[in-house]
Amino acid sequence: MMTGFRLNLSPLKEPLGFVKLVEWLTAIFAFGSCGGFSGRNIISLFCGDGRNETLNATFHYPFRLNQVPFVEGNSTFCNYTFTTTHLVGDSASSAEFFVGVAIVCFLYSMVALLVYLGYMHVYKDSDFGPIFDFAVTATLAFLWLVCSSAWAKGLQNVKDATDTVGITTTLALCREPNITCAVTEFANMRSLNISVVFGYLNMFVWAGNAWFVYKETRWHSQKYSAQPGSGRPQVPAPI
Repeated sequence: MMTGFRLNLSPLKEPLGFVKLVEWLTAIFAFGSCGGFSGRNIISLFCGDGRNETLNATFHYPFRLNQVPFVEGNSTFCNYTFTTTHLVGDSASSAEFFVGVAIVCFLYSMVALLVYLGYMHVYKDSDFGPIFDFAVTATLAFLWLVCSSAWAKGLQNVKDATDTVGITTTLALCREPNITCAVTEFANMRSLNISVVFGYLNMFVWAGNAWFVYKETRWHSQKYSAQPGSGRPQVPAPI
């Protein structure tokens, strides 16, 4: 059996290769829209004597908010002195899980495309290749469901911790009489919302591609080869 590299672009015209190319692109959008995020919320403090002061809450991937100080030690606001105060929450596990799955899918899609375009003759002549491809594709489709759901919940926790209610709960000054706290400028989290959308989109794309990969396995071919033929019934020869 010849195992050398043979460049053939025809698989890209078929669902097996075309969908794999789509998976490669959507994986890039998924981890790119989440992994590079950095944002800042501006909190306005309305003091009882008519003065206004501001605080900055800057946060970024992987969203370990409990390590982000937004009030430095011995800071004075509205005539109150505070020790170092951090935001509340830690969404690092869900964010890193999401980005990790996206990177694995990005790398696997590149390797699969290399096999499809250069070693398809080896892929089709072996049982191991299609079966391994199907197992990995089905597993990654399931992981997209899990990591997208986890990251959607983690993103909501980030939004809750950095909005007006979350800041008011975290900062003791905001619970003092005659002092009002409000987030007056929010970080643009559009890219994070898009990352969740791409996460679920990847789940559907990988789940759909699992069917096309399954059709390349011997399980599918054996199923159809075992079915009786649909030709015309034979007529017994005259005696």
